[in-house]
Amino acid sequence: MTRISKVLIANRGEIAVRVARACADYGVASVAVYADSDADALHVRLADEAVALDGATSSETYLDAAKLLAAAAATGADAVHPGYGFLSENADFARAVVAAGLVWIGPPAEAIELLGDKISARRLAERVGAPLVAGTSGPVDSPAAASAFAEEHGLPIAIKAAFGGGGRGLRVARRLDEVEELFAAAGREAVAAFGRGECFVEQFLESPRHIEAQVLADEHGNVVVVGTRDCSLQRRNQKLVEEAPAPFLTPEQRERIHTAARDICAAAGYRSAGTVEFLLDANGVISFLEVNTRLQVEHPVTEETSGIDLVVGQFRVADGLALGAVDVEPRGHSFEFRINAEDPARGFLPGPGTIAEFRAPSGPGVRVDSGVERNSVVSGQFDSMLAKLIVTGATRDEALRRARRALAEFEVEGVPTVLPFHRAVVDNPDFIGAESTAGEPGFGVHTQWIETTFAERVPAQALAIEPADPSVVSTWIELDGRRVAMRLPAALFAASGQATAGAGAGVSDGATDAGAGSASSVTAPMAGTLLRWLVDDRTEIDAGTAVAVVEAMKMETPVLADATGVLRHRTEAGSTIASGEILAEIDPAS
Repeated sequence: MTRISKVLIANRGEIAVRVARACADYGVASVAVYADSDADALHVRLADEAVALDGATSSETYLDAAKLLAAAAATGADAVHPGYGFLSENADFARAVVAAGLVWIGPPAEAIELLGDKISARRLAERVGAPLVAGTSGPVDSPAAASAFAEEHGLPIAIKAAFGGGGRGLRVARRLDEVEELFAAAGREAVAAFGRGECFVEQFLESPRHIEAQVLADEHGNVVVVGTRDCSLQRRNQKLVEEAPAPFLTPEQRERIHTAARDICAAAGYRSAGTVEFLLDANGVISFLEVNTRLQVEHPVTEETSGIDLVVGQFRVADGLALGAVDVEPRGHSFEFRINAEDPARGFLPGPGTIAEFRAPSGPGVRVDSGVERNSVVSGQFDSMLAKLIVTGATRDEALRRARRALAEFEVEGVPTVLPFHRAVVDNPDFIGAESTAGEPGFGVHTQWIETTFAERVPAQALAIEPADPSVVSTWIELDGRRVAMRLPAALFAASGQATAGAGAGVSDGATDAGAGSASSVTAPMAGTLLRWLVDDRTEIDAGTAVAVVEAMKMETPVLADATGVLRHRTEAGSTIASGEILAEIDPAS
């Protein structure tokens, strides 16, 4: 008999679907909540009940604690699972849930505050002997203070939101003259994502790997390290590919990470699932990074290699049940590929829209955790992740072979996705970790690898999906009993009245360059919000000048002028914009 009977899921998308399924597996009811654009979303239909939050933006819906608590009261829910993002690491929300007489399926508010504040987390890590690079003792209040730290300790420096995670509110400065703008950008992004903009500064390790330890802890003092993960494949500090266990670690490095993660969580009085993150540089130096006091996006790879359902584990801990006290030995190897609505051929620009087709792979070792399906609307108000492809094998090599097969089967139409990037990555020698001539593993990926080495070796156009050609039809015929693919003029089918089956197969509508415009126009590279102008109206500019910042799916993207002349605004800052919309015109300079 469990103490929890009905769980309100204070989230949306893929993670809300994941928690709803775990509720069913654990034998408890689930309640979904939804913003206006999510009224017919998959998580809403899979939950046992659903409550409208009456709003369009995050602040009006999934970040509104009062609405969430009211939904719990209206449905008789006795517990709240926050998922990840939104209010999952908000100590005030955790306290409000408990004060309302509900069970908070997460760590205690005190642990969230202690570890969610990266300053106090660093102090705790230092106290228990975890490895650390130099950093400020508290938040810095100005770009000048950040510059002073850089002058003392050297560049590059990381400017990081003190309250937050998941790569939001993080900027890396490699030159002193860029500290001021990056400091401001980190603060803005932190306020938008977490409601607080304080930032601290620490030394930044160049080309490090991102290693993390998955922890599960109970109220009886048991802290179990369920496994390690490597999450080094990132763009804009947001992960794209993760794997478990973290490959190419020495036994000593693995033990150091396990011990530090366990000690930090034990000292913090931690409970529930959490992740302790580290950086590992090319010289083997390990440095504590942060603690994510919630379930991670990449938790499925640990589930697949441990045999433990981490969400059900959270339910068990919340019900007061005890865990085993022994760390888990991994079995096999697992990869997770985040399927984001972004165009890798255009700098991973977000691409909101409607999913015309969604054909997920299956077969041995393949799992797909999705928040969308065919005809789902992908809103520009929220995160760009559509689904997660998780592929597992007995060995890393087997998992890679299965990943190539699954990625080839995966088809999404109507919005751009990062699938072309994933298909390229699983064949890249740096990621495969092929042996060098000296017999050592050649694992070459790191947290800046996508934006440096990969970008240099793989032209952006190679990641583009070929746009549909309405004049050509893809079809097939049989020759001597063998199927042969053909591409024929569409006019042949039109003249004969035959159906044009297969035309445009695998084509993503978002892959076309919707931002193209005249040489004297500044156009929106994607749908979203014109966050702010960087150049005043009627100002003379040069081609290549960053003139505005557009925000979509929680990402800020600069907009560049492609001509020299006088900039004339046509859209006000704060306006909702469409992809390809003209934001400004550039009159030729006199």
